[in-house]
Amino acid sequence: MQPRAAFLLALALAWGSAHAQQLQLRVLHTSDLHMNLLGWDYYQDKPTEEFGLDRTVTLIKAARAEKPNTLLFDNGDLLQGSPLGDFVAKVKPLPAGAVHPAFKVLNALKVDAATLGNHEFNFGLPFLRQALAGAAFPVVSSNVVVDDGGPADKAKPAFPTHVLLERRFVDDTGAPHTLKIGVIGLVPPQILQWDRQHLQGRVKVQDMVASARALVPRLKAEGADVVVVLAHTGFSRTPPAPMAENVVGALAEVPGVNAILFGHAHGEFPGPAFANYPKVDVTKGTIHGVPAAMPGAWGSHLGVVDLVLKKAGGGWQVSDARAEIRPIRDRATRKALVAPDPMVATLVQAEHEGTVAHMRAEVARTTAPIHSYFAQVTDDPSVQIVSNAQLAYARKALAGTPLATLPLLSASAPFKTGGRGGAGYYTDIAAGPVALRNVADLYIYPNTVKVVKLTGAQVREWLEFAAGAFNRIDPAGPKEQNLLNPGFPSFNFDTLDGVSYRIDVTQPARYERSGQLVAPQARRIVELRYQGQPVDDKAEFLVVTNNYRASGGGSFPGLDGSNIVLDAPDENREALTQYLQAARTVDPAADGNWRILPVPGVSLRFASGAGGIAHLARTPQVRLVQDRGDGSALFELQP
Repeated sequence: MQPRAAFLLALALAWGSAHAQQLQLRVLHTSDLHMNLLGWDYYQDKPTEEFGLDRTVTLIKAARAEKPNTLLFDNGDLLQGSPLGDFVAKVKPLPAGAVHPAFKVLNALKVDAATLGNHEFNFGLPFLRQALAGAAFPVVSSNVVVDDGGPADKAKPAFPTHVLLERRFVDDTGAPHTLKIGVIGLVPPQILQWDRQHLQGRVKVQDMVASARALVPRLKAEGADVVVVLAHTGFSRTPPAPMAENVVGALAEVPGVNAILFGHAHGEFPGPAFANYPKVDVTKGTIHGVPAAMPGAWGSHLGVVDLVLKKAGGGWQVSDARAEIRPIRDRATRKALVAPDPMVATLVQAEHEGTVAHMRAEVARTTAPIHSYFAQVTDDPSVQIVSNAQLAYARKALAGTPLATLPLLSASAPFKTGGRGGAGYYTDIAAGPVALRNVADLYIYPNTVKVVKLTGAQVREWLEFAAGAFNRIDPAGPKEQNLLNPGFPSFNFDTLDGVSYRIDVTQPARYERSGQLVAPQARRIVELRYQGQPVDDKAEFLVVTNNYRASGGGSFPGLDGSNIVLDAPDENREALTQYLQAARTVDPAADGNWRILPVPGVSLRFASGAGGIAHLARTPQVRLVQDRGDGSALFELQP
């Protein structure tokens, strides 16, 4: 062979060898689907383009077609969250040996692995294990252990803690390679509060970051080329405390983690909302250099993480990575970007049709519309009717007991108030028949009724925490100021019926959302009265609420599950259904027991759905400022 030919051959072999050592891996994921398998709004009883896994499936298939090597994961909060989930769990329970409709779809998609979200535990452990039996892929949960009475770090895992997937991939030249993908899954420890009735004495939960630090080296030692963390947790700006709920930032600093697929908070990462978070590159979609994605909720987006791997020292190393999320709908034009994949409708047709028929059943009639467009700023019929139902249920349950002599209050909050759900995410029930779908619209969670015993001082602190829903208004500031605190979820804006009070928004918020007391001298709740008299801090009260709140959900002061005096098995929705059925006809009206005090010289403004415009004639305390033309509108609270 001529020297020049030998040189060219050697060069070609070297070039091929070098490029044979590079491999591209695409990691896809869904999160927080909440049983929105189809683009169907069971509350409005009509199709929707705003959400639905059937459209996400179209994105999944397109993303897979773009790359030869892909993996698909689900990050939890799959089994609960829509009437379809309730139908399968409660109305027509899943038969023994049957496959849950969510897993019918995920199995057909050939999902590689999944983890559990906090809402997976809402229906109890027996139902969860029955549903998981139908999954044709591993479901891991790394920090939930069996409660055997001993320390959590010595207990047996309640679910598989990790999985090592072996997959055959091809490099950039088409040569095949077998890679090992290590997967762990994490869920917030707060499930022990949120689903105490289902989990107490059965499982314990360990710190998410500590669990990751223990498992990632183990996966590496077992030969994992890539470690993926399925993290059902949100992203906090500040370093998390032990057992914190939102720890993605800390997980990104665990050595050996190559990709984080997260959720829980229903946010969209990478995205502009996270531009100022520490150690974030929103352009590349990384946190502390680790690619990460959070794809909204209900199938609104698909998470996409692209890894470039190079062979080095006998193993594979991530040499480059980036993440993105792909939407199913253009919010600016309010048009769908992809069509639904018909496979999903075919797979879940029976369960879907059963749910629709069930939700159409009439339970009562209403003489006027019931909506939640203004429920965050004024006493509202959509919240009032839930409070009334809870009071009726508790009075009957407590009758004849020593507790029946104590003053009874009711706590309720608006659930559907736009926000992460979009400009159309509001309750809006027309006058006339009230169907079960409307009941579920008024109370969207499968919570159960609880009654807690509190002092007058604790009642006051409950309301002070809830008043964190508002921004502090400066009387000497701009003439127009935004009233609502966008970081405060509306489901934590509890109002209490049975007492009257006013809210002074010129005062600073007494509590942070974490429950920490930050302004001890501040008092937003003023003129707190029971039967016209000032509430005595030492007086005793009963408050009917739900299991989530009574057990500490939301970090309200004084609520940790220890003061529950009525632990009812019935759902709050069932209490509402019974109330409506007994009434047959309801005239929805709020009793005006609370209001926000006006701030002289300042216009208190807030955004809501444009659907609220049609209800202004019945809401004189609210004025339209501007219809924004995108499904939302700007309103002003009248003095």
